[in-house]
Amino acid sequence: MRIDKFLKNSRIIKRRTVAKEACDLGRVQINGKVAKAKDEVKVDDIIEVTFGNRVEKVRVLDVKEIVGKNDATSLYETFE
Repeated sequence: MRIDKFLKNSRIIKRRTVAKEACDLGRVQINGKVAKAKDEVKVDDIIEVTFGNRVEKVRVLDVKEIVGKNDATSLYETFE
């Protein structure tokens, strides 16, 4: 699954266009490398998203195309 779509489905970022812009600005990393919106996400990848001066670091637990609002947080776990 594309990183911009994963960020939207997991509700880390609310809109896919905003997720794409964050990737274009270099604010998203996958396993320590700057991610482009088209980069693929797999289970056990580490994603870092920079929101201003705050960094959210998550591990991908599952990749689903369709997910409900209540199940969105089951796609990842937050750490650090």
